[in-house]
Amino acid sequence: MSDLVKEGEEFLRKLDELGRVKRRWVSKDEEDTDPRYGYPPYRRPIDLYIRKGLIVIDKPPGPTSHEVVAWIKKMFGLEKAGHGGTLEPAHP
Repeated sequence: MSDLVKEGEEFLRKLDELGRVKRRWVSKDEEDTDPRYGYPPYRRPIDLYIRKGLIVIDKPPGPTSHEVVAWIKKMFGLEKAGHGGTLEPAHP
């Protein structure tokens, strides 16, 4: 088994531990990821997460969706950011 496969299995075990899930993982294929086609999630550079990722926010009452997007842009030094749907909390 390659080191990359071992790292991947360890990553999955840690996720299970954090989520308090007990399951058995089986590797069907032990081929390494070709670096020309991406990265394993635990090795992906943070700038790729920022440029091509999503940030899930549980927005508290108070700030507007527009304000939250502006904060995210400032925090990560982004030129462009937006939101999908409403960020307003549900009212009971």
